[in-house]
Amino acid sequence: MRRTRLWTALAAAAAVVLSAPTLAQSGETGAGASADEARLLDQLTVLGSRRVGRSDTESPVPVDVFTLQELAERGAQFDLAQTLQFTVPSFFSTRQTGADGADLVDGAALRNLGSDQTLVLVNGKRRHTTALVNLFGARNRGNTGTDLNSLPVLAIDRVEVLRDGAAAQYGSDAIAGVMNIVLKRDKGCEGLAGYGKYTAGDGVNQLYSAYCGIEMGDGGIFSVTTEYGNRGRSDRSEPRNNPRTIGDSAVESGTLVVNSEIPLTDTADVYFNAGVQNRRASSAAFARDGVDDVPSRNSAAMYPDGFVPFINGDLEDRHATLGARGLVADWTADLSATYGYNEMFYDISNTLNASIANFERLNNRPALSNTAFDAGGFLFRQGTVNLDFTRYFDGLWGGANIAFGGEYRDENYQIFAGEPGSYIDADGAGGGNAGSQGFPGFQPGDETDSSRDSYALYADLEVTPSDRLTADIAARFEHYSDFGSTLDGKAALAFEVNDDFVLRGSVSSGFRAPSLQQRFFSSTFTDFISGEPVDVLLAPNGGAIARAAGIPDLTEETSVSGALGFTWRPNSSMSVTVDAYQINIDDRIVLSGRFNTDDPNIGAILAGVGVGEAQFFVNSVDTRSRGVDITAAWDSTLWEGELTTSIGVNIGETEVTAIHAPAALVGREDVLLSERERLFIENGSPESKGVVGFDWTRDRWNANLKLIYFGEQTLGTFSGPPVPNQHYNAKASADLSLTYSISEATKLTVGGANIFDARPTRQNPDETDNGHVFESVQFGLNGAAWFVRLHSRFF
Repeated sequence: MRRTRLWTALAAAAAVVLSAPTLAQSGETGAGASADEARLLDQLTVLGSRRVGRSDTESPVPVDVFTLQELAERGAQFDLAQTLQFTVPSFFSTRQTGADGADLVDGAALRNLGSDQTLVLVNGKRRHTTALVNLFGARNRGNTGTDLNSLPVLAIDRVEVLRDGAAAQYGSDAIAGVMNIVLKRDKGCEGLAGYGKYTAGDGVNQLYSAYCGIEMGDGGIFSVTTEYGNRGRSDRSEPRNNPRTIGDSAVESGTLVVNSEIPLTDTADVYFNAGVQNRRASSAAFARDGVDDVPSRNSAAMYPDGFVPFINGDLEDRHATLGARGLVADWTADLSATYGYNEMFYDISNTLNASIANFERLNNRPALSNTAFDAGGFLFRQGTVNLDFTRYFDGLWGGANIAFGGEYRDENYQIFAGEPGSYIDADGAGGGNAGSQGFPGFQPGDETDSSRDSYALYADLEVTPSDRLTADIAARFEHYSDFGSTLDGKAALAFEVNDDFVLRGSVSSGFRAPSLQQRFFSSTFTDFISGEPVDVLLAPNGGAIARAAGIPDLTEETSVSGALGFTWRPNSSMSVTVDAYQINIDDRIVLSGRFNTDDPNIGAILAGVGVGEAQFFVNSVDTRSRGVDITAAWDSTLWEGELTTSIGVNIGETEVTAIHAPAALVGREDVLLSERERLFIENGSPESKGVVGFDWTRDRWNANLKLIYFGEQTLGTFSGPPVPNQHYNAKASADLSLTYSISEATKLTVGGANIFDARPTRQNPDETDNGHVFESVQFGLNGAAWFVRLHSRFF
């Protein structure tokens, strides 16, 4: 029924798109609009304001704009998440190892909050999240998020980062801020080839990408970007002859992105963008020893020296947006339909089902099982229809921009069971361990096909009552079919003290709807606690086990945020911004602590299903995040060349301020949120981050030096007190590159990443999630790398 309503809405959107030229031809340029503003293809829309033609420097809220062309041509990182990780101070993305499916998708977040508390847009339209929910070992535990690496860097013109709560403007997820990825629409063609590897000799990285944009109509564009990437596995396990594999996953991907904007008249455009990526990734699970015979987690007949199971994933990501905008009765109208799809299916190799091997042994046959299994998977679909209106009134309140609109969204989440051998217990209780080692397959009881829909209405008023004052007021109402309604508001002010100095501030309320992944995910997986394997059940919210444990149904997170700061431009070549912020989140959805077989409510249930522990998603925590963002940039000359210097710093901390235990768990808050889980919330990202960049150009030469600083980080242990927590000292490193322009069209770049070979502080491997001497934090665990890039333009 919900899908029927969605496709009806999409059909209506298509009909209006086709009729847009007729509607637009009868309209005229809005009051006070310039000719450039009337020509919609030339407009610059920056996050935080719906006014046509506004630049980021005029925004009453902090917006950073990062142009990616130079990073695509000569950057040290080869994918979008890592490119932004070492460029954007308030952005964090940790490449995982030893964290199951989270090894295959890099999470991304702003301001030390969760990856699902940052909203991602593409060309101003909401992008779908991943089907994956991060579980044990991941820094973004319990979070979904957006897979940024499904978009090639070469396809992107710029990334706009709104560092402010914006749910009242853009809806759910925009608690920490909003990232808008603007696709390139330049004329001409270009291509690049990149190659790199770690100085340890592994992790070979290859990248081949091409972009071509052709003019269509009067000022329109149609562009295509293709990319092939192949990253090899790395291994930093210790000692070198051990059976573990700790490092980057192996990833091979192919991507196609198209982006088009075509003018129909001087005041009407049709636009379209779409992307397709197929990715094959492989991550190593914990090694199984070779000393045990069945029944256990191994079979001496199969792996007498032990084995490393590999969790392999086939990922598919799809998105498409079709829309039209034009002038209708002096209002700029924008109607669009967006579809997003993400799926991940697992197959586990170099493994066995020990219960099958033991069953064979008990029946006087060789103790063997299959060595590879289809473990099932999941998918997430999202369809969105938007209709927006905006108009600038030159004579109203000194100049006012009025915007309003609506949104309809339909979402669907599915889990698919694996083949029986990936999960069955062939020899019964007390025998060999059931399921494929490394990652037991999804069972028929885990399967779900769950949907919901929502609709939203919003209004936004921006006024300039004087030459020095800008005010923005926004409100948004949303209704979700699964938990109810929310109403949020925002107010922002910018006051120009003089021509160089602007004060700005904002206050807003916000929310984040529980994802379908958090509501319906169900799986039994193997965790290694102090080196010992334990089967853990993540039970779905609203299911029988969750209810028996006293876990209530999920509802929305709510937030209140405020910011105060200033911008200073002492001259045309220098700018400084400072913005302090606080974000209070109530009823935050977290992954609970572990309930074991001693639990008075569900201990017997867990023992009956053959698992040692269970976890749940629950609205149980209030948090407070405080921090300050500082940016500075200036241009100068050095050695007869041009030097651009930039500084960006984020200093912040998150604190759990309250734990709300349901009635059945009052007095057991330490189980609901253990110390270890609390530290994942508070210290999933370093407490501070700084990026200092120097970019020098003279004639055919360019040199770029980027200094990166990650602050301290504290994570929990399995043993807990009196065993001290994992403490990671602050670390600093640098990326360095040298570029030579062979011709006006071709550039060759050589360089190094993490040239100081920085590594995290060493820990007790029995207390880390991945069983290594340090977790995947700060710079990661691979050390220094070198790279070479060749970029060329074709006209």
